[in-house]
Amino acid sequence: MDQDNPKIIVEYLSDLAVVTLTDEKILEEADIQALENSLIPLIEQTPGIKMVLDFTNVQFLSSAVLGMLIRISKKIYESNGQLKLCNINDKIYQVFTITRLDRIFDIFNAQESALADFD
Repeated sequence: MDQDNPKIIVEYLSDLAVVTLTDEKILEEADIQALENSLIPLIEQTPGIKMVLDFTNVQFLSSAVLGMLIRISKKIYESNGQLKLCNINDKIYQVFTITRLDRIFDIFNAQESALADFD
């Protein structure tokens, strides 16, 4: 991953990790792999992690990102953690709806709503 252009910004709020995706477009396999490589260590280092993935900056993503999200989600749940997604734009949300991933992921309109939903 290019250190001058990180793919994520991580902010810790007590026991919660808020991960903001910084790229407007997540389309290339290398970008998706870099994103996953950034998230996996966070999950592995924090068993039971409570994570919010904030899509505020993301306008376009490839279907491969959905697979990555499923892998990330599985890893989080295996460590007894929780994952929430927020600020997904309407076009991307339609993809979640069509693929029925909106039934698998907890998706919120705002970061504050996602944070308030944790146990």
